[in-house]
Amino acid sequence: MTKQDQLIEYIIQDIIEYIINDWHVELLEAFRLFYNSETIDKLTDLETGLYLESSAYVYGIFQDEMNFGRLIQVEI
Repeated sequence: MTKQDQLIEYIIQDIIEYIINDWHVELLEAFRLFYNSETIDKLTDLETGLYLESSAYVYGIFQDEMNFGRLIQVEI
């Protein structure tokens, strides 16, 4: 596993925990929400560099996507 893969995995773990705690959903629902988002696509695309950001930052992007129905971050 590369360093990039490890960073991505840590961020995913944190975001799933955030979703469970903030949205009061079960584990499988949290995975479904995140893995069906555009945010996961950007996070796993090494070209974006999003995996270098904090979990909280990536979670904010995910929250915006859920609230607005699409990604709204200009820098991605």
